[in-house]
Amino acid sequence: MPRSSSPRAWWAQRPPAAGAAVLATGILSVGLQLSGYEALSWIALVLACAAWLALAADFVLQLLWEREEWVRRAGTPAALTSVAATTVLGTRFSALGRHTLAEALLALSAVLWPVLLVDVVRHWRRRMPGTVFLGCVATQGLAVLGATLAAALSTAWLARAAMVLFWLGIVLYCFALAYFDLRQTVEGAGDQWVAGGALAISALAGAKLISADSASLYLWNDDNLGVLRTVTGALLVLALCWYAVLLVAELLRPRLRYDVRRWSTAFPTGVTAAATLSVASAVGVPWLKGLGEVLLWIAVVVWLAVAAAAVRAASVAVRADVTSTAPR
Repeated sequence: MPRSSSPRAWWAQRPPAAGAAVLATGILSVGLQLSGYEALSWIALVLACAAWLALAADFVLQLLWEREEWVRRAGTPAALTSVAATTVLGTRFSALGRHTLAEALLALSAVLWPVLLVDVVRHWRRRMPGTVFLGCVATQGLAVLGATLAAALSTAWLARAAMVLFWLGIVLYCFALAYFDLRQTVEGAGDQWVAGGALAISALAGAKLISADSASLYLWNDDNLGVLRTVTGALLVLALCWYAVLLVAELLRPRLRYDVRRWSTAFPTGVTAAATLSVASAVGVPWLKGLGEVLLWIAVVVWLAVAAAAVRAASVAVRADVTSTAPR
């Protein structure tokens, strides 16, 4: 394909993994809001919304005029970032009291989720990168948003639907683990972190389900609540273990060259922080809040580093396009 300096041509070359940038920015906004940094959370939310609108426009344009390319991308695990990112934005809007908008985003996600998930799972194969866990991430994103809205609107059926999605997400994680290439922990370009991020968003979903219960709804009996608390705690512990393993692997074998899949590193760091803060509140473990704060600022640093590298890579690509098309 010939090079062009036009923004549309440059954007067309971005892989669907760029949706992870929206996901990473949205979850950072959620984490900052949980810690009370409202101004920073708003900045992240505005950036996430702008990127989401751009990706949504690209999604629609491809569906209408580049159907073959749309179908090809829809079969890749990275396509599920569109569902996960939409649910994360819905969760943040629900926290702002914009429940109607959050419901609309939930409905949109619920329509896209089965279509993309079935196509993606059909293309699973052995020794896949970390994107194989995005089926779990998208499913748990729906559970998080569903449980958040159920608590805000006192809607029992929505909480129970979110509970079904929560368990389905765990099942999808187990299947994805069988297809994951463990060598990616030391060889991956960034998306290997989703192996831990999927567990973290599962823990976040569990925390939201616990918090959704109330005297008026009475969603879960003592036995069910006990199991949910135990599983949520275990998911968070496993997510933190993955975090430690992947961090050590990065230190032992640094991979400093920018890759768009590095946004799939920024998301797990952010969602692990958000999950830790939410679990601390849901299960009443105050010391986890301090850990969540530390993880949150690590996530901010990672996001800034990836964003700076992305801007630098984009400027280099645009300059190269301008140079190659300039008259000689």
